Amino acid sequence: HSPMYCFLCCLAVSDLLVSVSNSVETFFIILIDHKVLILAHETGRYMNDIMDMLICSSFMASLSFLGVIAVDRYITIFYALRYHSIMTIQRAVIVIVAIWVVSISASTIFIAYDDGKAVVLCLLTYLLFMLTVIMGLYIHMYLLARQHARTISRMHRKHTAPPVTNMKGAITLTILLGVFFVCWGPFFLHLILYVTCPSHPFCNCYFEYFNLYIILVICNSV
Repeated sequence: HSPMYCFLCCLAVSDLLVSVSNSVETFFIILIDHKVLILAHETGRYMNDIMDMLICSSFMASLSFLGVIAVDRYITIFYALRYHSIMTIQRAVIVIVAIWVVSISASTIFIAYDDGKAVVLCLLTYLLFMLTVIMGLYIHMYLLARQHARTISRMHRKHTAPPVTNMKGAITLTILLGVFFVCWGPFFLHLILYVTCPSHPFCNCYFEYFNLYIILVICNSV
């Protein structure tokens, strides 16, 4: 009955789709590489496009819902008295539908009409944009919480705010963004190297551990 929990539910669904899509694609790749599954070229390409579309759309949706949750928390803190009139269930549903429609449509266009490098560049641009927005919002909220803690400490005639109060915001911010960076960082470094230096020996060495980066992405979904 709360918009925040609707967003969290959609985040869970999109993360689940990321894991399932990556797992299924990796499973089919292993079967094809070991000659267990033999497919016609067109069939294999069609299946690959579908899986890439699912991965791309679920990733965009996951990142979008992380951003929406950050915006929702921002409104909760800075517009507390007006929160229920600003973020209604109806508006939350509209936002959710819009995110899924845009994510699926953009991913379909990327996979159908562009080459691999163009898709990677679009995803990297979207990732950097959303991470900048998310980090900006959470840092602003953390600074406000720290300011409030100092104000309360002065009201109680204390020189410093309680350590636990100062640490809560930092720990939450670290967990939220730190886990995302650790799990998705190697995968996106793989994409960056794929665009910038696909034939360099170091890049080729890094490419060999692609399955490990997929496992980290799945761990992030967990």
